[in-house]
Amino acid sequence: METITLGNVDITRVVELPSTGLPRDFIFPDVAMEHWDRHRNWLAPEFLEPAADEVRTMIQTWLVRSEGRTILIDTGIGNGRERPYMPFFAHLNTGFLDELAAAAVRPEDVDVVICTHLHGDHVGWNTYLSGREWRPTFPNAEYVIARADFDYWNPESEIRTRSGRGMQNVFEDSVAPVHLAGQTVLWEGDHYDVDANLRIEPAPGHTPGSSVVRLRSGGDSAIFVGDLLHSPLQIAEPDCGPCFDEDEDQARVARRRVLEWSADHNALMFPAHFPGAGAAEVRRDGGTFAVKEWATWR
Repeated sequence: METITLGNVDITRVVELPSTGLPRDFIFPDVAMEHWDRHRNWLAPEFLEPAADEVRTMIQTWLVRSEGRTILIDTGIGNGRERPYMPFFAHLNTGFLDELAAAAVRPEDVDVVICTHLHGDHVGWNTYLSGREWRPTFPNAEYVIARADFDYWNPESEIRTRSGRGMQNVFEDSVAPVHLAGQTVLWEGDHYDVDANLRIEPAPGHTPGSSVVRLRSGGDSAIFVGDLLHSPLQIAEPDCGPCFDEDEDQARVARRRVLEWSADHNALMFPAHFPGAGAAEVRRDGGTFAVKEWATWR
């Protein structure tokens, strides 16, 4: 397994789906080709497949060991889901739990699950299907969720969302069961401290409750940014956004703020879907940003 140690915290990459190409004009329909052409020399082929006109992406979870506890940041897509409006996420049968086992983690060992937001590719392994019932995959874990996202995606709220039917079934099979089991912590305000090393902070835009997880330990810094970035293109072109943002303007502000903090604190940045090294340090580059160094795993 790939692991990085920062201060007293170990971070292990757990891959549910390896690097996969998805149509560029599906993920970034409003981003002109000139932006991609400008950075093709370093995006291709790891992050951009020009011949197929595809953006390469991964589905992965960050396993964090901090202060003696086992913490998961996001839980991927999950198996056996009905996703009529997201066929890429439907009826999977992945070895995610086997990957966790390879990292010496059983479901009952997990103490905390942090959901950076409640999209279907971030909460799927919150639950598993037992017979005809969805049950919490991690029976001893607290599932830490921003109340803003919980309320926004809860069908009982009857909120008209930009995603529309794209989120059908996600709340019912991947969020409601852990809440009914009494395992959710619905946080609100300007932060939630997981422990002395990890703090969750709001970064709304992608969804109303989108959050980032800041890590500070032993002089090292990192930040887990969820879906604030879907492609390294957005490091160099932070105003470029995907079609999945509920509030594009808010997302741009949040993305720039996180990039600024990362650059100013020499923090290792962990987006949810980058293939390749998966994480990077960034630096300021005039009015924008550039990759300073990609992560090195052991």
